[in-house]
Amino acid sequence: QVQMVESGGGLVQPGGSLRLSCAASGNIASINVMGWYRRAPGPQGELVAVFSRDGRTTYADSVKGRFTISRDNAKNTVFLQMNSLKPEDTAVYYCHCNARLLGYSVPYTVWGQGTQVTVSS
Repeated sequence: QVQMVESGGGLVQPGGSLRLSCAASGNIASINVMGWYRRAPGPQGELVAVFSRDGRTTYADSVKGRFTISRDNAKNTVFLQMNSLKPEDTAVYYCHCNARLLGYSVPYTVWGQGTQVTVSS
């Protein structure tokens, strides 16, 4: 079983910065996709940033130039540096990964518990 534990959310003023972290733990053989998703009040969430299987990064248009995703493969950890935050960035942020367990051939998607980010003056 794989778990993902997030940290780094909180309250910040518009224009401020936050850094989210998410560490995967368990009997992990490999992780390919790692990324961040957010959900604000309303019907739909949004993929914020992701490392794809080939290592490329993709960002939502709404965060390009402000957010940066990075990862530490040795620690199975993914980060999201968020700069120039806006009130519309307020949401619960979830990390996720596609992980394969030791002894298994098929990977599956794992989600973190979510961390609240509030941008308000």
